[in-house]
Amino acid sequence: KEWYFGNADKERSGPYSFQEIQELWNDGKLTSKTRCWAQGMDGWRPLQVIPQLKWCLLASGQPVLNETDLATLILNMLITMCGYFPSRDQDNAIIRPLPRVKRLLSDSTCLPHITQLLLTFDPILVEKVAVLLSHVMQDNPQLPRFYLSGVFFFIMMYTGSNVLPIARFLKYTHTKQAFKSEETKSQDIVQRSILGHILPEAMVCYLENYEPEKFSEIFLGEFDTPEAIWSNEMRRLMIEKIAAHLADFTPRLQSNTRALYQYCPIPVINYPQLENELFCNIYYLKHLCDTLRFPDWPIKDPVKLLKDTLEAWKKEVEKKPPTMSIDDAYEVLNLPRGQGQNDESKIRKAYFRLAQKYHPDKNPEGRDMFEKVNKAYEFLCTKSAKVIDGPDPENIILILKTQSILFNRHKEDLKPYKYAGYPMLIKTITIETSDDLLFSKESPLLPAATELAFHTVSCSALNAEELRRESGIEVLQEAFNRCVAVLTRSSKPDDMSVQVCGYISKCYSVAAQFEECREKITEMPNIIKDLCRLLYYGKTIPRVAALGVECVSSFALDYWLQTHLFQAGVLWYLLGYLFNYDYTLEESGIQKSEDSNHQEVANSLAKLSLLALSRLGGYLSDEQATPENPTIRKSLAGMLTPYIARKLAVVSPTETLKMLNSNTENPYLIWNNGTRAELLEFLESQQESMIKRGDCDKSYGSDFVFSAHAKELIVGEIFVRVYNEVPTFQLELPKAFAASLLDYVGSQAQYLHTLMAITQTGKVESNQHGDRLRRVEMALEALRNVIKHNPGSECECIGHFKLIFSLLRVHGAGLVQQLALEVVNIVTSNQECVNNIAEAMVLANLLALLHSLPSSRQLVLETLYALTSSTKIIKEAMAKGALIYLLDMFCNSTHPQVRAQTAELFAKMTSDKLVGPKVRITLMKFLPGVFMDAMRDNPEAAVHIFEGTHENPELIWNDGSRERVSTTVREMMLEHFKLQRDNPDTNWKLPEDFAVVYGEAEGELSVGGVFLRIFIAQPAWVLRKPREFLIALLEKFTELLEKNNPHGETLETITTATVCLFSAQPQLADQVPPLGHLHKIIQAMNHKNNAIPKSAIRVMHILSDNELCVRAMASLETIGSLMNGMKKRSDVVGIACETLNRMFQKEQTDLVAQALKADLVPYLLKLLEGVGLENLESPSATKAQIVKTLKSMSRSLQYGEQVNEILSRSSVWSAFKDQKHDLFISDTQTSGYLTVFVFLLKGPGVAGYLTAGTTSSVMPNVPPPVDNEVGDVS
Repeated sequence: KEWYFGNADKERSGPYSFQEIQELWNDGKLTSKTRCWAQGMDGWRPLQVIPQLKWCLLASGQPVLNETDLATLILNMLITMCGYFPSRDQDNAIIRPLPRVKRLLSDSTCLPHITQLLLTFDPILVEKVAVLLSHVMQDNPQLPRFYLSGVFFFIMMYTGSNVLPIARFLKYTHTKQAFKSEETKSQDIVQRSILGHILPEAMVCYLENYEPEKFSEIFLGEFDTPEAIWSNEMRRLMIEKIAAHLADFTPRLQSNTRALYQYCPIPVINYPQLENELFCNIYYLKHLCDTLRFPDWPIKDPVKLLKDTLEAWKKEVEKKPPTMSIDDAYEVLNLPRGQGQNDESKIRKAYFRLAQKYHPDKNPEGRDMFEKVNKAYEFLCTKSAKVIDGPDPENIILILKTQSILFNRHKEDLKPYKYAGYPMLIKTITIETSDDLLFSKESPLLPAATELAFHTVSCSALNAEELRRESGIEVLQEAFNRCVAVLTRSSKPDDMSVQVCGYISKCYSVAAQFEECREKITEMPNIIKDLCRLLYYGKTIPRVAALGVECVSSFALDYWLQTHLFQAGVLWYLLGYLFNYDYTLEESGIQKSEDSNHQEVANSLAKLSLLALSRLGGYLSDEQATPENPTIRKSLAGMLTPYIARKLAVVSPTETLKMLNSNTENPYLIWNNGTRAELLEFLESQQESMIKRGDCDKSYGSDFVFSAHAKELIVGEIFVRVYNEVPTFQLELPKAFAASLLDYVGSQAQYLHTLMAITQTGKVESNQHGDRLRRVEMALEALRNVIKHNPGSECECIGHFKLIFSLLRVHGAGLVQQLALEVVNIVTSNQECVNNIAEAMVLANLLALLHSLPSSRQLVLETLYALTSSTKIIKEAMAKGALIYLLDMFCNSTHPQVRAQTAELFAKMTSDKLVGPKVRITLMKFLPGVFMDAMRDNPEAAVHIFEGTHENPELIWNDGSRERVSTTVREMMLEHFKLQRDNPDTNWKLPEDFAVVYGEAEGELSVGGVFLRIFIAQPAWVLRKPREFLIALLEKFTELLEKNNPHGETLETITTATVCLFSAQPQLADQVPPLGHLHKIIQAMNHKNNAIPKSAIRVMHILSDNELCVRAMASLETIGSLMNGMKKRSDVVGIACETLNRMFQKEQTDLVAQALKADLVPYLLKLLEGVGLENLESPSATKAQIVKTLKSMSRSLQYGEQVNEILSRSSVWSAFKDQKHDLFISDTQTSGYLTVFVFLLKGPGVAGYLTAGTTSSVMPNVPPPVDNEVGDVS
């Protein structure tokens, strides 16, 4: 009831409702002149001037517009006018004074009524009003107090969907209201916004942070996200609450349109949907932490959210029970106490009454009371909401989880900041850890707190140092200990204790990066003990076990932590995890993830465990490098074998894990189901022992031996048996293996020799020693293989040759000797080794094998062949009797190949520049020189020659000589072998009076290795060394020519041999002039002993066919000497004349000059007369030669005239000069002296000892002597 009216007597009637006024008007009690009043009017006015009464009571015509259309029209006009007069210019500068239209509309007589139009809820009017108010309020000084008009209540009650203009209006105005005193203002947007009590905090933030369009979308929709929880139900509740708040005003406005709203703050509207939500910054933390529904919700300002979260945490921790009780609140509002719950409307009316009374605008001294009233009203209105006495664990969990999300997702943004929440975090962990009901709480804080501790250090590792300074490591250890203590085989991954253990393990992993943190951990041995306990129960919780293993890897950075872990038995657990690996999954190519595949989790754990073992032992380099720990390495080598332990240095684990979980047999590793089962059994027993009794194997596995490995010979970490089966296997360090084998063989050598000495038979194949012997044989075989297949490793033998060669003397252990020999044989390809063998002076042992180990003779010879590249070794070989052993092989062996190899070896020894000649001289005591040449040119041929019967110019060899040599050699060899077997230092030397064994052919004249008798019979024999023979023959010939009384037969034989040589090989005559023998032969024609000129003339005769010789003769006094010889020996005039003929045909002028000087022409003319030709067989032939000689002389350009002059004076010449006398000269030799040259060309023109025609090989009728080449001589 708002209306009053006055009658004629000035009496005031009322108050009446508008409906009652209408009835009074209809009854005629009111007239157009009646003065009326209602709230909002400045005084009494006649009814006809009051718009509401005038239009509702007086107006009776047909309306042109209804109220809505009229209002719309007016609003459009006002909007247009405001559009013409903006509040800012084109530079966006504020215009002052405010445009008049906006000033007038801002007046208290207009603005409230425009605002109240919103309560019509007419969509068009509401939209127009929102647009108009946006225009009017832009940069309006009245804006901060605009809230007093109730506009924000009215506009938020609107139920329509065309809210975009409203959103724009709200965005511009909601934070610009002066509804709080300056002291109570805060930075919080919700506190600053007039809508803070009406809308949820998230919606206020949304309005502030997003465009009006986005806000409108949320406001009209159904949203349930970390940034907005809003629905139509919540909007309905909001409108309902505002309507209840305005309950008294809306009916009044219907009665009196000029009624003014008296502003009264609304208490915070509590939405049931947000009852369990914690809002911080601009997010609902419950939703933000729901990573399943919102896995990567974008966070606009992570640093600001972290600060706000820490602030919220602080507030939550400091939250205290309310200071006001319900009765106190009732008392402040002047409501009766002790009557239980009062009606909300009663509370609201009481509040309105007191708020109006004490409002600071009306009552400046009532501020304190006004605030008390407000507080009581707020308390009573929120009492239905959730009230907790003190901190809410659920909220703290959300705060902790939010921080974890921030540190996890925004590492880079938060990395520079030191975390400020450690004091609260550590306090939280401490309180939780010491709580007896820790494991029975509905909302335990410990998992979230430890997770946050991890994320803070993970985000910025330096935070770990801050955590240490705040005693965080100790606090975490207590929590760790508490949770590890409750772990069992049935623990589940989502158990609280399991989660806490995982997070704390991760914390320690990061903390271990810092030295001071590591020192602190070292001081707390329980951490390592608890960590090992966690690993013990890790089979059922593999993901958490993986975190524990990563923690072990991190601790491995420090040597002392490595040692503590080792002593706590960490190896037992880590090694156990390796055998859960399944390489078939890795190689399957199937898509897999740890979330869905348990085996993938096990594989991942195995890889991490392998990495942890690598780091504990200090196997890795670069980024993963850790201190080397010899003790741990020793244990790993014991349990995993040295080979696999070395593989820990490889960063890629898959190959190693596959090897551990499959069956392998190679020289480094024998690994199968048996070895795996054996190791796992050992590990499990040690784990049980460690957990239950706290002790374990004292050697920590370093003395562990697999039963499969116990029987094997392992040298240098290699299984020798397996290596010998696959000698081509690529070894990692072949040289080191070779060195280890040599050490092993060295350690057994003394045993072998001792055994050989004490065993009566000299054999070491007795049962008790068989295994040890076989091991030596295996080692030697491996040594041979490693040198053979790994070039360069033979150098390891240098310095060990006395040992290796000593094994050649282990008579009876034939395989040992054979293998040692093979080793020696292979190393001889290296010159350094050969030199070292030469220094070692050990050849006697090798030589003895030629007799004692017939099965290896070829190999011994091959080895000696390689060794004899060293002069020093040839010298030693000579001294130790190599020649007698080899001669025995050559003469007495029944194996052709052995004999051929021996021949080849002799050839190599004799070719040595220093010792070769001595070797040859010694050999020539046993064999003719031709054998040495044959050995050099063709070893097989040498053997054929030895076995044949020969009589040719260069060799006389028969059964007798062969038998003599073979027997002598065998006797000498056996004698020397016995001496040498007893004393390896025994040397061999030929006795001083030792005669040539085969004996020179008795009675045979031999020059230069050629038997002259046979040579004269076979002049066409192709000599091996014709030039050497030529020189030797000429030397012997000239030596005889210079004697006064040489042996006649010898001179005759030598002369004939010389003539035969030049006849068979005329080209050899070219070499006579340079040799310097020619002048001696010419001089010999003057010799007193008439046998000598004859021999000289015969040789001159054969040489006169050679142009070079004739040229040389021309420079010597030849003609005179020849004439002297002819005069002394008339029987050789014939060949002398032929010699002259041949000489003068060569047209040597000097010879003609000599002839003239010596009066040769008259001498020859005298012979033509027949004087002195009486003793010749064919004088006519001789005369023909003389004629030809004289004619040749007469053709001389220089002396021809002189010759012709002498001839012209001769009466004899005229009878001969005009005819040719060639028919008198027969093709056969003119002299009987040369009839011996019936050339029997036998065989091809190759070296004589290969000529088939000269060899008599008779097939034997009896077998050769038995040569024991199968069994070895003991």
